[in-house]
Parts: sequence; C-alpha cells; structure tokens
Amino acid sequence: MLLEQAPNDQLLQAASLYGTPLYVYDTNRIGKQYHKLADAFSGYDTRIFYACKALTNINILKYLYQLGANVDCSSVNEVKLAIHAGFEKDRIVYTSNGIAFSEIEEVASYGVYINIDSISNLKKFAQKFGDTYPVGIRIRPNIMGGGNIKISTGHDMSKFGIPIEQMNLVMDIVKEYNLKVNVLHLHTGSDIKDVEVFVKGVEVLYDLIPHFPHLTCIDLGSGFKVPYRNGDKETDVVHLAELLKDVFNNHPNAATGQQFQLWFEPGKFLVSQCGYLVTQVAVIKDTPKVSFVGVDTGFNHLIRPMFYDSYHYIDNLSNTEGEKKLYTVVGNICETDTFATDRKLPEVTEGDYLVFYNAGAYGFEMSSNFNSRFKPAEVMLHNNEVKLIRRRDDFEDLIRNQVNAI
Repeated sequence: MLLEQAPNDQLLQAASLYGTPLYVYDTNRIGKQYHKLADAFSGYDTRIFYACKALTNINILKYLYQLGANVDCSSVNEVKLAIHAGFEKDRIVYTSNGIAFSEIEEVASYGVYINIDSISNLKKFAQKFGDTYPVGIRIRPNIMGGGNIKISTGHDMSKFGIPIEQMNLVMDIVKEYNLKVNVLHLHTGSDIKDVEVFVKGVEVLYDLIPHFPHLTCIDLGSGFKVPYRNGDKETDVVHLAELLKDVFNNHPNAATGQQFQLWFEPGKFLVSQCGYLVTQVAVIKDTPKVSFVGVDTGFNHLIRPMFYDSYHYIDNLSNTEGEKKLYTVVGNICETDTFATDRKLPEVTEGDYLVFYNAGAYGFEMSSNFNSRFKPAEVMLHNNEVKLIRRRDDFEDLIRNQVNAI
C-alpha cells in the first residue's frame, strides 16, 4: 500500500507559526483508523481501549473520547490524565507491569478496571480486596509476536504477564480468596503482521475459560501493524475479525454458549500515522563519502530509529518535486543520532523543511531534554484549523524542578 500523503500546506503553515522542530497531529487520520477497527468488529460486542502510552496529550485523549474510544493506561498518572480528559472510570483499564502494589492500590481508589501481571501482586490484591473488586489477569502465552525482540512481549523470556505455566498458582489464589476474575488479558507484541498470532492467543485464553466462572471479557491487547514505507502492509483487521469469529464459534469451550466481550488496546494503530515531525535543515555537510543533512532535532525528540532501528519515511516539504539525491539525515545531538542512511530525497538545501512520517506514536512521548535542548511544541490539525496543544519548552522549563542547594 502507498503511504497517505501528508497535508504539506498545513505542515508548512504550522512550522511558520510555531517554529521547528514541531510535532503535528492530524485528527482526520485518527478518526479513519478508529472507524476502520470499529467497523471491522461491528458484529461483535467489542470495546476499543486506546493505549495512551503512545501519545498522552490531553487534546488527543479528548478527541478519542469523542470518537467513542475507551483508554488503556500503563501507569497511575496515565489513569489521572484519562480522568482529567473526561473518561469515566468504566472506560479506563489499567494494566500493571512490574510495579509496587502501592500503585495498584492507588489505581483501585479510582474504581477503574485493573489487570495484574504477577503472582505476587495478584496475591496482595486478593488479600486486600477479596471478592469486592473484580480483577483482570494478564497472561504470558509464550507466543512470539511483533516486529523485533524489543517489541515482542508474549514470548517465554518476556517480563510481561503471568506465565501460562503458573496458572495453577493463579487458581490457588482465586480459590483461597474467592477472587472474581472478570478479564483475561494478553498482549504478544507490536507490529504484528500475522493475524494468526491473535488466533493462537484466543485459543490459549479459551482453554482457561472453564476455570473462571466470573469471566466476562477477553482482552487481546493489540500490536496491529501500520505501514512505514510504501509497499508495507497494514494488519488486515477485517480478515482478523473473520478468523476470530470462526474461533469463537468453533472452540470446544464455546459450546457452553457463554458470550464474552472482546477488548482491544491499540495505540500505534490509532495515532502513528496521524503524526508528523517537521524539522528544518540547519546544515549540509558534504564529505568525500557522504552528504549529511543536519536538522534541528535529534534522538532527544524522535528516538525510535536509534532505539528500535525503525524506519520513518522522510520528505522535503520545501522541494517535493526536486531531483532525488542520496543523503544521510542526522540530528544535532552530541552522540550518533542518524535518522536515515543513504536515503533518496528531493534535493535538499539549508533552510528547507523536512517531514518525518509516522511520528504520532512514541515520538513526543519518548522525548527528553538531553543536551539541555527544549522539547518541541505540539500542534493539532482539527476541523481545518491549526491548533497549538503544547507550547515549546523554554529555559524556565529546564530549571523548573531544580533546587538551589549551593
């Protein structure tokens, strides 16, 4: 498939208004992705929980609320952000990950759905709440899924979830404390191309169903792949819906007729393609072997290429029809921060504006002030308007929480 063309004129307008580097989010893209998934599963009792770790700006959260999405949180502060954005408690799920039980207790004070991922915390939860607070359990299914090992979370060496081999310990706790388990959850990774991974996950969960009489929901996480370059395929959610329907109808444990609500927790699938990082070319450095394009950003603003070896399509907004030449695009951080090597781009000159595609998920969210550089502003393209939704850092932001002690 071809990448959808960026809204170039609006990106240039936003850059002229708010400077660069600049994160820009197009809400039209979010809406398209949300409805694509919702429509695919319209024949199911399905709830979509936006995995807000991908992008937590409260304006994005509010827009997804308006679309009808729920929200998936990975920390107590994400729970607080969701509530601040207007989500009711029954539209929020929190999935713990190797955290102190005190955080789970704090989350429980808000009355949201909770998924627990360790035997230790499950027992503490049972001792504290007994049968008064229904709970979900995150299972590690020992299934390899995802684009690479750094984003695969369901395999047998992963830190995530309670290993399937320890289900006997889970049953002991459930029985001893009369714990009400209402959700079985798993998440195998990100950038999953093979929809059979989800089918295998459902089969794992369905095998456990007879042990949990209070079960009402099956949570398959997400990991749906989005295209990063022309020719990439997106996870076929329509085909996935058809496959899962077959599993739900034909698994032996479906013979009881018990119906379960199906949950998904997409993050990148909803917001990756909505986001663009606009940057300006600061310097062209031609060397005997390489032509470097130095831009006014770095891995302090977009770490994914250095962290995950991820690919981001790059275009020259200032010269979209120019002759293609080979460049290596690098940042301004005092460590190697290469965004692209030997990339063909329309001819680039100093002062041009470049745009990085697929910057909506884990872009700003993973940014930092490394080298004491400011975090970028964030802008939202909504209803044909360019709206500032986070101002750029200034010097006061760098020293705001520092305390004079000398």
